[in-house]
Amino acid sequence: MTDNVIRFLVGEWYNLIQRGRLGRNAAKSVSYFSQDLIMSQWENLFNCHDEQIYIVMKIFYVYTALTTIGGVDRVITEKANWLSEHGYEVAIVTDTQMGRPPEFPLAPRVCLINLAIYFSKEYGQNFLLRTIIHFKLMCIYRRKMTNMLMKERPDIAFITKIKDGSKKLSEAHTTKHFIRNFHLLESQNLFYRYLTKFFRWHMDKQVGKLDPLVVLTQQHADDWKGLAPVCMIPNALLFYPKQISSCENKQAIAVGRYTYQKGFDLLLQAWRIVFEKHPYWRFDIYGSGERDEYKCLGKELGVSEVVTCHPAVSDVYEKYGKSSIFVLSSRYEVIGLVLAETKSTGVPVVSFACPCGPLDIITNGTDGILIEKDDVYQLAKVIFFYRT
Repeated sequence: MTDNVIRFLVGEWYNLIQRGRLGRNAAKSVSYFSQDLIMSQWENLFNCHDEQIYIVMKIFYVYTALTTIGGVDRVITEKANWLSEHGYEVAIVTDTQMGRPPEFPLAPRVCLINLAIYFSKEYGQNFLLRTIIHFKLMCIYRRKMTNMLMKERPDIAFITKIKDGSKKLSEAHTTKHFIRNFHLLESQNLFYRYLTKFFRWHMDKQVGKLDPLVVLTQQHADDWKGLAPVCMIPNALLFYPKQISSCENKQAIAVGRYTYQKGFDLLLQAWRIVFEKHPYWRFDIYGSGERDEYKCLGKELGVSEVVTCHPAVSDVYEKYGKSSIFVLSSRYEVIGLVLAETKSTGVPVVSFACPCGPLDIITNGTDGILIEKDDVYQLAKVIFFYRT
């Protein structure tokens, strides 16, 4: 009995030392993501792609709506705010904002333009009716967008096709294979497979018109190579906490949308294994979307008492600071900015080596641990023992 207690205490001490080491290394390794450094790369990109001299450069972002507490909404908002504060004239053009306030505050000089196209009309319809509705809505969208751009005449616009004289840039915030969920469509039947092939061909053709396409990782850049000029600029880390986590709390955390992509089903399966040996640890998941599926899975696996599925929160850094381990169970990622955020708080990361972000952000064994994609057993094992 005494030997078992000693082994347990030694194991706890070892895990704490490992968490602290990885966490300290993680906090030191995120300086590359500083906002000023990243935005200076954007300024260089804007200036090198236009030989004209502007009194004030006008930049228009085009996005569906700033209505979710998500990474893309926050990144676009912060970029627009930074540019407006550094002398640029910036607007964000949405199609379905519909009078709703942005989830993240915009700087006073950032203009929010809503085209008021209710694209949700097409959802829930059969394929034929949805196609007809989508075509009609896109015609309205193009007309309104063209009129607005011809009136405003921006110097740079994050959109293609419309010939308004602006330079056309775009950002890829997802991997090429998974963009627009084409992988789900083409898996349904032969008809959808050929339809998806056409959509991908059309997308590649439009991407070829960009000047350039901005991606977040090197793997991303390789995916689009040969289709268009590609520039790699990661998203910026917007906040550096003054204090890092002590990694002493028996608390683990995951953050992301409640979707198949984020792999929370795999995470819950892994935590069932962890729970058998470490029942005193708690796991909190924060994110937007439908949580009921994962709550039910937690009950089925017998971990609902220690795993809580929370809605998204605006002050996620506070949650990081109270945690000792961050787990990323995604099937695929873009850049996984959440990893950089977590590392800045000194919380060690355990992550699947999925495409594309983790491989660019985590140095395996130094500031986090990478595990073979979808390996639930290894994920559970490494969470507490940190052995590759």
